[in-house]
Amino acid sequence: MIERVGDLITGKQAVLFDFDGPICRLFAGHPAADVTRRLLAWLDENGGPGIVDPAWDGDDPHALLREVDRTYPDRELVEGLEDELTREELLATVKAYPTPYVDRLIQTWSATGVGLAVTTNNSPRAVERYLTERNLLRCFGGGIHGRTHKVDHLKPDPDCLHRALDFLGAEASQALMIGDTAADLHAARAAGVDFLGYGRDSRRQEHLRSAGADLVVDSLGPVLDLVWEAAAQA
Repeated sequence: MIERVGDLITGKQAVLFDFDGPICRLFAGHPAADVTRRLLAWLDENGGPGIVDPAWDGDDPHALLREVDRTYPDRELVEGLEDELTREELLATVKAYPTPYVDRLIQTWSATGVGLAVTTNNSPRAVERYLTERNLLRCFGGGIHGRTHKVDHLKPDPDCLHRALDFLGAEASQALMIGDTAADLHAARAAGVDFLGYGRDSRRQEHLRSAGADLVVDSLGPVLDLVWEAAAQA
């Protein structure tokens, strides 16, 4: 499989990273389920009971944001909820856990002249804070293209990928996305960008394969080795 990964990444001029997963575990020390409960409490306080369908059941704050955006007409409330989620994500960066090997992978890829960007459903403010603390922000010359108040533009919509490609001046055929969800895969396909799946455990790997991902790795270490070897031979 590693040969196929090498073929996939060779010659790419742009690499688009999802944030939560490929770069870090954002909610490692600030659990997403707790965030969702606080967001639900905020909705009750600011919009009254009944905003969320009582049958809705989940612990994903992004899914909650989508649900409210889909069912509730008050744009001010939706934007307020998105702001609250951003606040929670900013807090989460303090205890976020870096994905193994990714810091060196980012630094090495950047040093070879490949344009890097972040394409994420997370707040760009949270991404910027995390990357700054890790001294990685300078590597992302392609910018951070994250969530806005236009919730319907979240992945699997390819909006953030299109923004990144436009910023980099790169063709979709020259780009690769590294993601860990089906939404990342579908967004990449919609944008015409090659996709490399990352799953830190067997459940996540199977989820990506079931969604149709052709290549899924359980570690970014081999990817780092390939990029390093290519750079050494250049």
